Amino acid sequence: MKKRSWKQQILTTQTLLATVDIGKAQNFGYYRCPDGTDVPAFRFANDGEGFKKFWQRLTHAMQQYGLTEVVVGFESTGSYAEPLMHFLRKHGARLVQVSPAHVKRVKELTDNSPNKTDEKDPKVIANIIALGGALTVVIPQGAAAELRRLSQARERTLEERTARYNQLHSVVFLVFPEFLEIFPKLDRKSVHDLLENYPTPAQLLGLTLEELTQRLRRLSRGRWQGPQAEALYSAAQNSVGVFEGQHSLVLEIQHLLRQIDGCDETIMTLETHMRTHLAQIPYSRFLQSLRGIGTVTLAGLIGEVGDFNNFKTVDELLKYAGLNLYEISSGEHKGQRRISKRGRSLMRKLLYLAALNVVRQGGILHARYQSYLAHGMVKLKALIAICRKLLGIMLALVRTQCEYRANYHAVVQLT
Repeated sequence: MKKRSWKQQILTTQTLLATVDIGKAQNFGYYRCPDGTDVPAFRFANDGEGFKKFWQRLTHAMQQYGLTEVVVGFESTGSYAEPLMHFLRKHGARLVQVSPAHVKRVKELTDNSPNKTDEKDPKVIANIIALGGALTVVIPQGAAAELRRLSQARERTLEERTARYNQLHSVVFLVFPEFLEIFPKLDRKSVHDLLENYPTPAQLLGLTLEELTQRLRRLSRGRWQGPQAEALYSAAQNSVGVFEGQHSLVLEIQHLLRQIDGCDETIMTLETHMRTHLAQIPYSRFLQSLRGIGTVTLAGLIGEVGDFNNFKTVDELLKYAGLNLYEISSGEHKGQRRISKRGRSLMRKLLYLAALNVVRQGGILHARYQSYLAHGMVKLKALIAICRKLLGIMLALVRTQCEYRANYHAVVQLT
C-alpha cells in the first residue's frame, strides 16, 4: 500500500481545523470539525486578550466534539501573524500555512464567486488545507531566531542605504552634474570626502590642482591621481550646476552622507552579532567548510531555514525556498521548467550570492557549472541549478555531521 503523504496526514478524525485571516488590529477566526460542522467566521482582536478568547473557543469546541488536537492555518503574511503564531505554539497547536496565490485561486470554490472578504478568507484557507495544500511553518528558536532577525534587519538597512545613495545621486546632479561623469559610483571613501568638504564647484576650486591631486591620491590609496583630479578641476571650472538654492542642496548632501555612514555602522554591528550567534549553532562548522560561502551569508541562510534538521528531504527544503520546479504543459505543448518562487525570497537571494562565489574559477562547484553551460544551459538557469545543488549539499552536511570534501565519491571508492 502506498504511504500517505505528510499533507494527507495533517487532518484526522480527531483534529479540529481552525484558520485565521490576519489583520493589523483585528483577525477573523474560523473552525471546522471532522464531520463538517463549522461556525461562521468570527472577529477577535490581534492582541493578548483576543488570542485568549480565540484559544478558549477552540478548546471549548474540542471538548464539545471530543477532539484531541487542533491544527491552525494562516495565509502566509508579514509580521502581524507572528505574535499569534508564537502564542498558539506555546499552547500546543499545530501550525500550517497556505500560499496567498492558492487563496486567490480557490476563493471562487467557496461560493462560486470571486468575492473576497475577511469573513470568507478563513473558510477558503480551511478548504485549501483540507485539499492538502498546507505548507510547513518554520519558527526559528534560540540562535537561529536571532540570526533571522539580524539577517532581516541587515537586508532592510542595505535597502535603506541604497535608497540614500539614489537620493544623493539626484541631489549631486543638481549641484555638480559633471562630478557624476567622473565618479559615477558614490560609495568610495574619497568620493565621500569630496562631497562632504567640497560639494559645490566653487568650493572645489578653492583648492589648487596640486592639493586636489594629493588629496585624491591619499584617500584612494593611489587609485585616483592626476588624470581624475585634472578632469574634476576642469569640470568645476565649466560646471552647469544649479546655483539658486544651492545652500539647501548642500545641507541635504551632508545629511544624506551622515545617514549613509549610519547605515554602514549599523551593518557592521549586525554582522558582528551574526558571527557571534552563528558560532552557537552546533552544525555551523560543517557548513562553514563550504569554501566560498561567507560567514554573513551562511548566518543569513541558517536564519531563513530555522533548523536544517527540521527538513527530512531536499525537496521539502527546495519548496520552502521557492526553488522547486514546475512546468505548464498541455497536449503537444511542452512548457519550460521554472522555479516556483513561492518561498522565502531572502533565502533565494542569499543562495544566489553564494552560487556566484562557488562557481568562480577554483570554486567548489565551478566544474559542475561549466558542465551545465557546456550542455547548452543559459547562465541564469545554470546558477539556479547550482543554488539547488548547494542547498542539497548543505542538508547532507548537517545530516552526516561532517565537513565538505571535494570529489567525495571518488575518495570513497578509493578507500
